Amino acid sequence: MSRIAFYGSSLLSSYWNGAATYYRGLLRALAGLGHAITFYEPDVYDRQQHRDIDPPDWARVVVYPPTAQALLDVTAQAADADVVVKASGVGFADDVLLERLLVNSRLDALMIFWDVDAPATLAEITPDPHHALRLALPRLDAVFTYGGGAPVVQTYRRLGAWLCEPIYNGLDPATHHPVPPDPRFQGDLGFLGNRLPDRDERVADFFLQPAAMLPQARFLLGGAGWDGVTLPANVARLGHVPTAAHNAFNTSPRAVMNINRASMAATGFSPPTRVFEAAGAGACLITDDWPGVDMFLAPGEEVLVARDGRDVADMLRTLTAEQAAAIGQRALARVLADHTYDRRAQQVDRLLGALLAAKRQEMRA
Repeated sequence: MSRIAFYGSSLLSSYWNGAATYYRGLLRALAGLGHAITFYEPDVYDRQQHRDIDPPDWARVVVYPPTAQALLDVTAQAADADVVVKASGVGFADDVLLERLLVNSRLDALMIFWDVDAPATLAEITPDPHHALRLALPRLDAVFTYGGGAPVVQTYRRLGAWLCEPIYNGLDPATHHPVPPDPRFQGDLGFLGNRLPDRDERVADFFLQPAAMLPQARFLLGGAGWDGVTLPANVARLGHVPTAAHNAFNTSPRAVMNINRASMAATGFSPPTRVFEAAGAGACLITDDWPGVDMFLAPGEEVLVARDGRDVADMLRTLTAEQAAAIGQRALARVLADHTYDRRAQQVDRLLGALLAAKRQEMRA
């Protein structure tokens, strides 16, 4: 199997790092298939002070300081890898990191850009023909994306990518699974997500508006960045909720909410990690509407889909605990059958094998 050098935001901390669950589930499953993984992450945004896992036994983790010399040192190590991955949004000198990896990777190695926020990335590079990533696309062997479906694939191909393949979020059953309810998180509706500029308006619509419409209900708001926001009196502000507490957060309220960022909702086909975390815990999930939701869970049976905050309020008025439990159990069965990271890793493993074989054959020709 291959040696993979993966340069990402953080494997050890989910603090201001929504990709952590995705990295962990997918890379652990790839390690289970025999791949040797080294994950490189910069010490930025106080993530190392908010670690929520120890370095795992299935990956070597290299934490480097945000300095030019450290960047040179860690990118030089790409020469040891069969597969070199540069993720989007690493958080320190991303453009320089990409260029140094392209320079240092072996000629027979794969160089892959793995986009964990394709709508935002494409919105940035599409109007700028001189953007570093856009200029690099023809030099890459492939682009993998966290989601996005055909719209993202077609745009990346049009901008110069040889191959673009969505690798969707999934469930790691060892990490996210049903647990007993926790009194700290009991309520009627919980939402877990960091505050981001293009999510504010949608959180106000899908979460805060129904809270104001249902003053007798208890709402739970978890995630970083919400300290300065005025909330209805029935919304409990929880702050950062570490990964270890996500199962209890999902199983304790009557339902939990998924709210996509505006760009993700518009592009569609990009289920966030929260969807699979909640389903994996057997939670009743209410999600905002977005194209492609029915590819992953059946609306009305395995997930409740809301067009706006009024829909959310109407659902909560009629949703019984028994109905919520039944929806959660159907969602759990579906994700265990179709949407585990083991399945995603098998897809990646097949892609890497085919790409490596083709590249080596090309070099022999």
